[in-house]
Amino acid sequence: MNTTQAFSFIRFDTPRDHVARITLARADKHNAQNYDMLYEINDALDAAMYDDDIKVVIIAADGKNFSSGHDLQDLGADHKPLLGIGGHEHPGPQGYMAREQEVYLGLCWRWRNLPKPIIAQVQGKAIAGGLMLIWPFDIIIASEDAEFSDPVVAFDMNGHEYFVHAWEVGHRKAKQMLFTGDAIGAAEAKTLGMVNEVVPREKLEDVTLNMASKIALRPAAGLKMAKMSVNQSLDAQGMWTALQSAFNLHHFGHANNRAIHGKLVDPRGADVIRAGARSKTKPT
Repeated sequence: MNTTQAFSFIRFDTPRDHVARITLARADKHNAQNYDMLYEINDALDAAMYDDDIKVVIIAADGKNFSSGHDLQDLGADHKPLLGIGGHEHPGPQGYMAREQEVYLGLCWRWRNLPKPIIAQVQGKAIAGGLMLIWPFDIIIASEDAEFSDPVVAFDMNGHEYFVHAWEVGHRKAKQMLFTGDAIGAAEAKTLGMVNEVVPREKLEDVTLNMASKIALRPAAGLKMAKMSVNQSLDAQGMWTALQSAFNLHHFGHANNRAIHGKLVDPRGADVIRAGARSKTKPT
């Protein structure tokens, strides 16, 4: 594998035989994702997919939290479109929707359908857009302190752009998660089927590497066919159609907020989220 490519927002290594690892390396910002990070992840995943010696990929993260979501203060540089979605330079909602079709929905769906097993190794908080660096992948191993949330209904939106909530936690829990903004802890996420394993934080890396090494003992063709078969079972349930429908509603939300507030999201949402967080820390 060519590992000479320099990355600014991630690290790439091969910690075990036949295993590649991509680590989010923006701990000072709780691994908030910008466009540059997403395209670096995509490049690193491509490198792992094109190397026939690699059978399994791990997505990990530095620091206390896996990812705090989109970095709305620093979206990073625009990139040449990769997925054939034109219109990035159009003014207003048309251009912004085209860009998000690629960098959020498009890249996530592409990663979901890559042929090799991918394991997400999650600690701390994964918030809103942070879930888009977990849910496209095949297995989730979480530390006991992991929490998963999507509080963006407070911003007058329907949820983050890769809208697979109903598949990940079930439709009723998805509604509660979105309506309240409350986080789902690791133990509950496991009971819901969203998380495969929950382990002490100090064992998270070793358990993830051991799982990857165990999977890497299987032949690559069998792994590819098994992944395709499960994914296509979800496709038969209409996952892609539902994703596109929710994405379109997401951009109605952006357009509505632009018309009312002159911003992509309702600016009062941050206060609502902070008030909810404070209420959970008050003694009872």
